[in-house]
Amino acid sequence: MYLGLDLGTSEIKALVIDHQGKVLASAGEALEVQRPHPHWSEQHPAQWWQATQNVVTKLREKLPREWPEISAIGLSGQMHGAVLLGREGDVLRPAILWNDTRSAKECQQLTHSAPELHQITGNLAMPGFTAPKLLWVARFEPDIFSQIATVLLPKDYLRWKMSGDKVSDMSDAAGTLWLDVAKRDWSDTLLDACGLTRDQMPRLIEGSEASGYLNRDIARAWGLKNQVIIAGGGGDNAASAIGIGAVEPGDAFISLGTSGVLFAVNEKFSPNPQSAVHAFCHALPQRWHQMSVMLTAASALRWYCQLIGSNETTLLAEIAQLTQAEKRQAPLFLPYLSGERTPHNDPDAVGAFHGMTHSTQRASLGYAVLEGVAFGMADGLSVLKESGTELSRCSLVGGGARSNEWAQLIADVLNLTITTHQGGEAGGALGAARLGWLAVGGEVKEVCRKPEVKQTFLADSARHQVLQVRLATWRKLYQQQRELRR
Repeated sequence: MYLGLDLGTSEIKALVIDHQGKVLASAGEALEVQRPHPHWSEQHPAQWWQATQNVVTKLREKLPREWPEISAIGLSGQMHGAVLLGREGDVLRPAILWNDTRSAKECQQLTHSAPELHQITGNLAMPGFTAPKLLWVARFEPDIFSQIATVLLPKDYLRWKMSGDKVSDMSDAAGTLWLDVAKRDWSDTLLDACGLTRDQMPRLIEGSEASGYLNRDIARAWGLKNQVIIAGGGGDNAASAIGIGAVEPGDAFISLGTSGVLFAVNEKFSPNPQSAVHAFCHALPQRWHQMSVMLTAASALRWYCQLIGSNETTLLAEIAQLTQAEKRQAPLFLPYLSGERTPHNDPDAVGAFHGMTHSTQRASLGYAVLEGVAFGMADGLSVLKESGTELSRCSLVGGGARSNEWAQLIADVLNLTITTHQGGEAGGALGAARLGWLAVGGEVKEVCRKPEVKQTFLADSARHQVLQVRLATWRKLYQQQRELRR
C-alpha cells in the first residue's frame, strides 16, 4: 500500500493505492489563506501539519485493515512557498505562498544582480517564485532574515515534520530560482545573489528516490510499521503529471485548480523565458517539462459563486442551459484576480467583466468566467507553440475537470482533443502515491500508466471560429488595461 499526500493551497488531499495502482480511499482537509495586506498571501505551516494529522486519521478510519500495510509515502505540494526555519527548527514567520505578489521590485533587483538568471533557471524572475520572497524578507524583515537556518518548500516542511530530513526534489526546487535546471543542482551564483548559501538549502534528490524514513514515533502514532519510506515527491504539477501518466515527451495535460496550468513533457531542458514559459525538472530523472501558468483558474469560478451566493453545481447547471447565441453575446471576463504569469508576467493585472447590460444574467457572467480561463489557456498554448512544443490532445485534471461544459469549451477554444480520466481530480495526491511506489522499487512503465479515459471532447470547428473572434477582443481588453496603468 502507498500513501500520497498533496498539500494544496485550499486543501490537503490524501489517498491510498494498492500494489495494482487502484485507489482504495481518499480524504481531504480544508486550508485557509491569510491576506493581511494587498498582494500578500500566507499560511502558517502549523496549519498544514494539523491538517495532515487530520487526513491521516480519516484514512485510517476508512481503511482499518489495509492501513498498516502502507510501505511508502509520497509528497506533492504547492510550489514556490517560503518556509523559514531558525536554528532550533522554529518557524520564523508565516509561509509566503506562490500567489503572493509583494516582491515585484525584488524581481527587478534579482534580474539586475544575476545576469545569468535566465540562462541558469530558464525562467523569468516573478513574484511567485521563492527567491524574490527571500529578497523581500531581507529588505523588510532583516531580523528574521538573519535567523534563517533553512529554507524549505511547503511539502518539504511536511517531510521534515515526518522524518527530520531536510530534503527537496528536483521538480519543486526548480521553482525557487536557485536551481541550475539543466544540471539539476543548486546554483551558488543565484544563492549568493540572495545572500544565501547551500548550507541553508535542503539536500536534493529525484522525486522517485527515497529521501528517508517516517519517524518511528510518528509511525507508531499513525498506526504504521517502522521503516516506511518517504519518496522525494514532486511539485504539485509534476506530481499531477505522474498521476495522469504524463511521463514521456509529447505527453501533456491541463490542470484546473486554484491556478491553471498547461504542462508538456520534454526530453531535454527547453526554456523560453521571454514569454514567461516555465521550464522545470520533471519528478523523474532525465526528464524536464514546460508549463504555462495562470494564477487564477477554478478559483475564479469559486470567487464568482461566493459573490452571487450560489454554488458551482447550481451555476454550472444554469450555464449549460445557455444557447450558443446567448454565449456569443455574453460579457468577457479577464481572470487576473491575482495578477498573471504566462505570458504577461504582470503582478498588477486585475480581473474585469466587460460588456454588461441591464439584461445580463448571472449565468452569462458565469459562462464568461469559464471562457476567460479558457482564453488564458489559449495564451499559454500560443507561447508553448512559439517555443517549439506542438500538441494535438491534452488530458484535463483538477477540480475543474468535473465540468463537462468547461472541458468542451477548452477543447473548442484551443482546438485540441481534451480527455478526462477516472480519478483525474485526484491529481497530485495520486502522483505522490505513485512516487512512493517508485521509491520502493516500482517500475515507471507499470506505475505511471495513464488512468482509464472517462470522456473525450472533440473541438468543434464552427465554435472555434466564433471563439477566436471573442478571444481577439479579450486580448485587446488586457492590452488596454495595461496601457491605462502606464
